[in-house]
Amino acid sequence: MFEVTTLGQPLEVVKTTMAANRGDSFAGALTRVWGRGGVFGFYQGLIPWAWIEASTKGAVLLFVASEAEYYARTFGAGDFTAGITGGVSGGVAQAYATMGFCTCMKTVEITKSKLAASGVKPPGTFATFMDIYRKEGIRGINKGVNAVAIRQMTNWGSRFGLSRLAEQGIRKVTGKDEGAKLSAWEKIVASGLGGGLSAWNQPIEVIRVEMQSKTVDPNRPAKMTVGSTLKYIYGQNGVKGLYRGVVPRIGLGVWQTICMVAMGDMAKTYVEKLTGDVVTAKH
Repeated sequence: MFEVTTLGQPLEVVKTTMAANRGDSFAGALTRVWGRGGVFGFYQGLIPWAWIEASTKGAVLLFVASEAEYYARTFGAGDFTAGITGGVSGGVAQAYATMGFCTCMKTVEITKSKLAASGVKPPGTFATFMDIYRKEGIRGINKGVNAVAIRQMTNWGSRFGLSRLAEQGIRKVTGKDEGAKLSAWEKIVASGLGGGLSAWNQPIEVIRVEMQSKTVDPNRPAKMTVGSTLKYIYGQNGVKGLYRGVVPRIGLGVWQTICMVAMGDMAKTYVEKLTGDVVTAKH
């Protein structure tokens, strides 16, 4: 909740806007979002979808990732491999358990302004939800969930793995022993590096946005699969189109990883002190 209500949702809105309107520059996307309601435009889709998603996906991610990372270590995996294993497992779990319909509805909220631009008054949040459900059922409100799963497993696999790798580097630079505890600032720096570098999979995010977008285009494939959407975006905008929104995505990746990895580890330390139990998969 903290992550999405602070910097998370504004960066998500700008990123999604650029991915959906691939002709926009970063400045153009900011202008477009501001035109939807000033400051409030940057928080479009926050209530209820982003809050529902944030309050559930974080718990799923931390629980599953911690368990997977712990068991990977029991099989002899190092920090980097265990981090990737935990991140991939947690990312897939949160995508299918909680994120599918929330991500779809957030994207619908952000992209349906195109309807308003064409002179059609867009329906309200829950009216949109019920309309999609009546027409397409559960599949409709989970449209693009496979793309979300691919994004999340590569996102958190990269973020956890690269963050753990950065932690190892920080220990070497500062002369700390392997496995030694890092300070809060060292954790934040490691998480920031891991989060920023994880934006390599931006094409998957652009595909996900296009699959969930309410854009009306006769050239779009009737059945939007990951493969057909990739072909459509490449045909319309080339390789450049697949990386639209990468700048706010880097900022979002840094912020989310600091919140979920660095602050997650700090929260585990606090739980240890509170309960006296030893928490697994933590540095």
